[in-house]
Amino acid sequence: MRSFWKVLVVVCVASVLISPCLAQEKVATKPRARDLGVPFDGTPGPLNAITDVAGVTVGHTTLVSGEGKLEVGKGPVRTGVTAVLPRGKDSSDKGVFAGWWSLNGNGEMTGTTWVEESGFLIGPVMITNTHSVGVVRDAVIQWTVARRKVGPDDDWWSLPVVAETWDGWLNDINGFHVKPEHVFHALESAHDGPVEEGAVGGGTGMICNGFKGGIGTASRKLSAKDGGYIIGVLVQCNYGSRQNFRVAGIPVGREIPSEDPSAFAPTDITERGSIIVVVATDAPLLPHQLKRLARRVSLGLGRDGSISGNGSGDIFIAFSTANAGAAAPDHVVDLKMFPNDKLNPVFAATVEATEEAVINAMVAATTMTGIENHRVSALPHEQLRAVLKKYNRLNP
Repeated sequence: MRSFWKVLVVVCVASVLISPCLAQEKVATKPRARDLGVPFDGTPGPLNAITDVAGVTVGHTTLVSGEGKLEVGKGPVRTGVTAVLPRGKDSSDKGVFAGWWSLNGNGEMTGTTWVEESGFLIGPVMITNTHSVGVVRDAVIQWTVARRKVGPDDDWWSLPVVAETWDGWLNDINGFHVKPEHVFHALESAHDGPVEEGAVGGGTGMICNGFKGGIGTASRKLSAKDGGYIIGVLVQCNYGSRQNFRVAGIPVGREIPSEDPSAFAPTDITERGSIIVVVATDAPLLPHQLKRLARRVSLGLGRDGSISGNGSGDIFIAFSTANAGAAAPDHVVDLKMFPNDKLNPVFAATVEATEEAVINAMVAATTMTGIENHRVSALPHEQLRAVLKKYNRLNP
């Protein structure tokens, strides 16, 4: 085990020296949607991020190299890995209650059969590109095995949750550039506090609503009378058409002219995918309630204009950090459960945070050029503000 970690450290350090993009993304002073005056419903948590839920950590590995003509196996590379850990990497608690939902299934999220059956998420949620699901899954198992203490109570099998969206318009997706060391780095560098957004991690090469997409996050804090709980959302958004794109209810996509990022399928007529959404909460929800929460993500995406098209993989998972120790294998566990009749504020918070997380991803993303000089423009901030002002929807 010691030798494994020695090799891991050496590999990660060497990779950082070779490609500075592997270093943990620093939280730049990028504007977020609210900074531009975009109005949203609800009260955000202190960071307006999934990490407002105590214990949740997020890490990225971002891979950007090369330019120009596609050479499969060489690049250009515009991809990465994102890790969401429900209780951080050092927790001894093996599981959290979870539920998942597929709005449209043209995509993948491994491990969900056991989440459905058991009601537990064991380990992190990983997000990457479509053709790197396998290597990420295997690397998570390797990472988990190396960290555990060998003993009779240890798990000798693993079913990691790994989700994907397709970045092949910008990235050499068939070059298989995501390696185990990139997965290790995302897991080991996961942190609390502000979350890096935009073209980072698994979201590096993604397109959303005809503009540059990627990773976004937001949160909501319930009122004291509703329990004061936090609901946090993280998205990897790679879906939608410009024709349908809305911000704060305004058809922004029809108001902002821009070159089409994908000539093979014009974004003014095509709804394509996908989007992965992770919902975290500290409210004491049981698996069937978390599945209900995951379904409400759909309504948040609808506010942004999604119709969940046939080619889209819209897959969501929700977990609760409450009920610590619920996965104990050897004794009866006493649980707390949030009343069903009190869930409406939790549902509303999920819808609101999902809506905002997508816009945060698009606001943070910057224009990117990838394989064959395919260029995807960022959502222009000043034009967005001008459109919202035109419709009297701009906050001062």
